[in-house]
Amino acid sequence: MRLKDKVAVVTGAGSGIGRAIALEFAREGAKVLVAELDESSGRAVADEIVTTGGEARFQRCDVAREEEVRAAVQAAVEAFGRLDIMVNNAGVAQPDWDTTLAINLSGVYYGCKHAAETMAPTGRGGSIINLASVLGLVGIGMEGSDPYVATKHGVVGLTRNFAVAYAQRGVRVNCINPGFTETPMIRMLTEVEAIRQQLEAQTPMGRLGRPEEVAKAALFLASDDSSFMTGAPLVIDGGWTAR
Repeated sequence: MRLKDKVAVVTGAGSGIGRAIALEFAREGAKVLVAELDESSGRAVADEIVTTGGEARFQRCDVAREEEVRAAVQAAVEAFGRLDIMVNNAGVAQPDWDTTLAINLSGVYYGCKHAAETMAPTGRGGSIINLASVLGLVGIGMEGSDPYVATKHGVVGLTRNFAVAYAQRGVRVNCINPGFTETPMIRMLTEVEAIRQQLEAQTPMGRLGRPEEVAKAALFLASDDSSFMTGAPLVIDGGWTAR
């Protein structure tokens, strides 16, 4: 098990990529705090981990509120005695600027800040993983996409800045930049057959990604396999940005 005895917090872990990451980490031996705004889905993921022999807790968390992100980090330490991995996954894709900024960018900042401050003094270091997007590297020009694209570019910037600030204290900070992935966030697009076909045609591998594929990348970043990697965007997009 690559994460045996490690403790992880995963925000937005009730569905999609966050759920896949929480389950993957638990399979690899991590104790997982499921930090999720939706209590029903969050508890369901924590229960699923426990029923399959893992250890998990649920913590309601609105990442747009700094005190709730801090509380999630503290809850993990109180429940499991330490914090080794922080996954800032919670996010939205909507045209409202203030809401998108609060969740996608401020939420990641709060997660980085409180996780790093908790990890650094222990001497054990840790791994912080931020979920960005291919749209944190390029533009797309779609109507209403400005807030999402701006915040995901910001996530890449935060990742690099925290990585430099905490490198000598053993805290690694990286981000994952997924392409279009089969999640509830983009279901309104993928349920329209013409749009789905267009997205698949734009992807050199000819299909959308799966949450489990992104979770495998998160496992790499969380484990010692990526011990000399920090400040880096890891692109998982089927070749979308290589066109």
